[in-house]
Amino acid sequence: MLEELNCHIVFTVPVFGGIGVSESVVVTWIIMAALVLLSIIFVRNLRVENPGRKQIALETVIGGIQDFFVGVMGKENKRYIPYLITVGLYLGVSNIIGLFGFKPPTKDLNVTAALAIMSMFLIEYSGIRKNGFKHWVKHFAEPVPIVAPILVMEIVIRPLSLCMRLFGNVLGAFVVMELLKLTMPMLLPIPFSFYFDIFDGLLQAYVFVFLTSLFMNEEQE
Repeated sequence: MLEELNCHIVFTVPVFGGIGVSESVVVTWIIMAALVLLSIIFVRNLRVENPGRKQIALETVIGGIQDFFVGVMGKENKRYIPYLITVGLYLGVSNIIGLFGFKPPTKDLNVTAALAIMSMFLIEYSGIRKNGFKHWVKHFAEPVPIVAPILVMEIVIRPLSLCMRLFGNVLGAFVVMELLKLTMPMLLPIPFSFYFDIFDGLLQAYVFVFLTSLFMNEEQE
């Protein structure tokens, strides 16, 4: 079990004294390649007139996702939707990739921390872009200056909560499934796999991007 929980170094890049490339990074590269390949396949032969069924289905899905985020953040924040969709796709695939024999990258704290830091910068940038840097600085002293340290801490606490929630749920689901495979390796893990590997994995991806968009909306108020 402890062996499964470790993220091993797959190979070392011989620069700056040697940079280790972990298993989670390699799996992330595989996910990126798969998503790029699927994107190329899905967007081939797109037409303005007389679109095919595949194009209509794709436009319906993307349009529904965009409408969801617009409902959360408002039309003025449509520029951030492609990033949120990209992160959602990556997390969704990462969380269910265990079904294909790979270790989920999101059970590596470094991966979830990196995603949370990216979200932190996006959240703060969206607030600065909408209200200006001066207003962003002044809001730390509202309603009274004494609360400034708490509001500064909130910048770190929000992405930290995103990081630990995602990491904890993915790691917990991975541990439960490994224990079930060890104790009852036949048919019993299959129904649990539908929940822990699929439903819970996709749910955590949804929660991450939803909370990111919600924090962005709050930051701009």
